[in-house]
Amino acid sequence: MSIDLKLLIWSAVLALMQMAVAVIGAQMQVGLPPLAGNREKLPDMSGWAGRAQRAHGNILESLVMFAILVLVANATGKANAMTALGAELFFWSRLAYALIYLIGIPWVRTAVWSVSIAGLLLIFVQLI
Repeated sequence: MSIDLKLLIWSAVLALMQMAVAVIGAQMQVGLPPLAGNREKLPDMSGWAGRAQRAHGNILESLVMFAILVLVANATGKANAMTALGAELFFWSRLAYALIYLIGIPWVRTAVWSVSIAGLLLIFVQLI
């Protein structure tokens, strides 16, 4: 299995872990009954719970693009050292992004997000 595919799997694990953290944060803020209900008039999460929720939504958006690029690169035989580098940049920066967002460091978070986009672009360039 290519490093690209392994990092795709680990990125899915990261998204799952971020979901768990977001759920824990939401449960701590509003309790289980409102979360288990139909969620009408559920308040916005604040503090680290809100950041965890937003970080999870952000990785889901990026993960779709990452998965498409990695799967196409592997299916077409274009996976190479550059796509591996792109996958590594994506995964490690997304891991850093999750931690930095949870802590609440705004400008560093944006810079790290940019690194993940650079990783996506490295993979994309190999496909065109």
